Amino acid sequence: MSLNLDAVGQEWESAEDAWSSADVLLYALGVGAGAADPTTELAFTTENSHHTTLRVLPTFAIVRTGIGGPDQPKLGDFGFDRILHAEQSIRLHGPLPTDGRVRTTSTVSGMYDKGSAALIVLESVLRDADSGRVLAELGSSLFVRGEGGFGGERGEQVSWETPARPADHVVVYPTRPDQALLYRLSGDRNPLHSDPWLAARAGYERPILHGLCTYGFTGRALLHTLCDSDPSRFASMSARFSAPVLPGQELAVHIWDDGATARFRTTAGDTVVLDKGVFTKEPV
Repeated sequence: MSLNLDAVGQEWESAEDAWSSADVLLYALGVGAGAADPTTELAFTTENSHHTTLRVLPTFAIVRTGIGGPDQPKLGDFGFDRILHAEQSIRLHGPLPTDGRVRTTSTVSGMYDKGSAALIVLESVLRDADSGRVLAELGSSLFVRGEGGFGGERGEQVSWETPARPADHVVVYPTRPDQALLYRLSGDRNPLHSDPWLAARAGYERPILHGLCTYGFTGRALLHTLCDSDPSRFASMSARFSAPVLPGQELAVHIWDDGATARFRTTAGDTVVLDKGVFTKEPV
């Protein structure tokens, strides 16, 4: 087992990707939109409601990254079961179109030595296929268990402290028992989230929810609470995955609003499942 350190700095362009309003609607349902009250998020869950224009949840961009495709350089010869999604960031350059065609350029920007594990950092830029305009920039970090200790740099340490005051907002969303089965239809068919046999082999009592699904639920809370549900004001979001969620658990998004920026974390019961969150918004 070893990392392919030669992959650092390599860039690749994924095949052209396209989506339609059907993909946008399915993603919104996959991250819980409309579950509590079907009438409150019609702009994200329907395309033909009276006086309501379809809009795209900003976190939809994370399912169009092109990472993991056939053109990606080999990261190493470790097994898929060693990989954990560590962090995710997204920066939007305006609202996403309801029907889009994009080309994605991705880079392996670093491999860092965390002792018992390695951290692989991937970055992607989504551009409109016709105009070349940048729609979004995405960052993903992957922990690879057992691949540390190779003598590399440890990487940058990001400072984040829990504010010394109660959260300004706490948004609570239920998840459905079949939430992972619904979310996987947006592209992530990893059987860890659907197959009880594989989940048991990985040490879980049953299939767990996709981390990016929890991320999408959290993005909804930030959009509605801090941006008045307006995707054009959603600028950036980053967070670290800290614990798994079981479908059916309730998620609570704790938000400390500092004006143009906010800090956040998401919990399931007493467990922090998304941590060290930073959010920025565009001014009115």
